Amino acid sequence: MTLDGAKKVMATATALAKKYHTTGVIAIVDDGGNLMHLERLDNTFAAGANISIGKARTAALFKRPTKFLEEVIKKGRTAMVALNDFTPLQGGVPILIDGQIVGAIGVSGAASADQDEEIAEAGASAFSSASASSTESSSLPVTYFDKDTVAAAFAKGAVLFDGAVAGTI
Repeated sequence: MTLDGAKKVMATATALAKKYHTTGVIAIVDDGGNLMHLERLDNTFAAGANISIGKARTAALFKRPTKFLEEVIKKGRTAMVALNDFTPLQGGVPILIDGQIVGAIGVSGAASADQDEEIAEAGASAFSSASASSTESSSLPVTYFDKDTVAAAFAKGAVLFDGAVAGTI
């Protein structure tokens, strides 16, 4: 995930939080759980920052929404709470592009756990939508070389591609 991508996620999530007139801390991490961007809305409790980072990291590293993990623990798999750097509280959502996790968002301190989740989902969805549309609009032509052309060029030590667009599909 790029910093610009993280900023798009943040903008959507904070806009929804402000629309609801709620507090909260929103954290965005990359696919390895490393913090990329964090915003703490006014009047949010102090621990919200650490909790939102934990939710985002957990969603990224376990490749699941933290709500799912919270439910697993409620159903009896309580040993999971002993894991290090694990925050199984609703409000962490992976950010996916073409089925690949590129990061995650965690929200803590909104009016309810459901609202944390809703704000996180909105942020994650905004990034997916923005990426899909920017990928479509910035697609570059593809140049195709059949295997015989490649083999012949390599055998002669010739230049395979000189910037011309012939054979572009």
